[in-house]
Amino acid sequence: MALPFPPRLAEAARDIRAGRLSPVDLTELCLARIARHDPELRAFLSVRAEAARVEARRADAEIRSGLWRGPLHGIPLALKDAIDTAGERTTIGSRVFADRVPTQDAELVTRLRRAGAILLGKLECHEFCLGGPALDAFAPPARNPWNRDLYAGGSSSGAGVAIAAGLCLGAIGTDTGGSVRIPAALNATAGHKPTYGLVSNHGIHPLAQTLDHPGPMAWTSEDCALILAAIMGPDSKDPATLGLKPSGDVAATGAGIAGLRIGVVRNFSDGPDLATPAINANLEETAATLARLGAEMRDIVLPDLWDYTVCNTTIMTSEAFANNAPWLRATPDKVSAFTRGRMFLGAFLRAEDYQRARRMRRVLIAATRAAMAPVDAILCAGMLAPPAPVASMRKFYYLQRPLITAPFNVTGMPALGVCSGFDADGLPIGVQIAARPLDDALVLRIGAAYEAATPWRERRPPLAE
Repeated sequence: MALPFPPRLAEAARDIRAGRLSPVDLTELCLARIARHDPELRAFLSVRAEAARVEARRADAEIRSGLWRGPLHGIPLALKDAIDTAGERTTIGSRVFADRVPTQDAELVTRLRRAGAILLGKLECHEFCLGGPALDAFAPPARNPWNRDLYAGGSSSGAGVAIAAGLCLGAIGTDTGGSVRIPAALNATAGHKPTYGLVSNHGIHPLAQTLDHPGPMAWTSEDCALILAAIMGPDSKDPATLGLKPSGDVAATGAGIAGLRIGVVRNFSDGPDLATPAINANLEETAATLARLGAEMRDIVLPDLWDYTVCNTTIMTSEAFANNAPWLRATPDKVSAFTRGRMFLGAFLRAEDYQRARRMRRVLIAATRAAMAPVDAILCAGMLAPPAPVASMRKFYYLQRPLITAPFNVTGMPALGVCSGFDADGLPIGVQIAARPLDDALVLRIGAAYEAATPWRERRPPLAE
């Protein structure tokens, strides 16, 4: 049976509102693709097929009667399995929580339901959003649809795989050091880490609460913008969100970028122990494309990437151990070796180390803000190397190179990952676009302009249909 890829989220939303597409047909297409491809790709931990069908029929009836709730009405989405759903299992990818059934929805789930989204199920994630890709974990790692032997990124790996393979039109991931943008880069999708506090963390398992960012993942920046518009906003249950509003309309991605000043951050990737030549060449090509679209490209130098990485890793490891110590100590046999090794590092960090990292964070925020004074946004590479074979990866592989996604968790800035091409082996390459806190609309607008000017959104993984 031919299983065409579903349309992009924004396109589907327009067709649903105009009556050209039924939420029922769209949901059945996604469920058929899950049944066909997920046994190999392992993106989903659970699929709520019958509940999704009920939601699709309800959405169809509401829209036909004139009750259109907005762009997500009737759109099939999925959730990282660290996000609570009432009455449905949420495991955080661990045997420790294999039978955990929350009694309440996470705040962003409440907002997605209010917007009329259809929830297809829960997506694979690394254990506790940190320990992976672990072959001995409760949830084996999702498989990269561009090459099944290679890493699909993490920790929101199932989301990146599901979107690239056309199993859903969008998803929600979480990002503490890059967990939305890394799978976006390695699967050729878009992934937006919002400004810290723009989206509520209530009802999401905490990895490191001062660095955790829930965010949308989809095929395009415009799609991410539509999801973000539905889930962002103040939540009294998460004080970090109070009083925060983005600058501009995040869903208005079509204004173009003529006249914007964009700084190119080459010092993050230009060095013998940093990015590959292909990735650096791709960064230059991306900058040239943005210049052709009317942006003024400038050189900009940010603090050393290792400084951001050490700061991020120290804070993350300290907070992750504090949040997960009870089950690490009580049931270590239920935790994968990857997770145990990474989490228990936190037991050896002193309060002094944590406080030094927090002070370093303030210094990095100030230095980043000062360096960005001449520009509106910045551009840098999305990853520093192609994905490694999963079988070759060890617990601390992520310390072999600095983490190019970490700067924007440390600073809380909005950062968008977009596909910017493919290497000689046909593997995706990505870049990041970032801006000052609350300039999410600007970041998404730049991403949308770049995607519209390039052919990369027309290329999908080679799946046997």
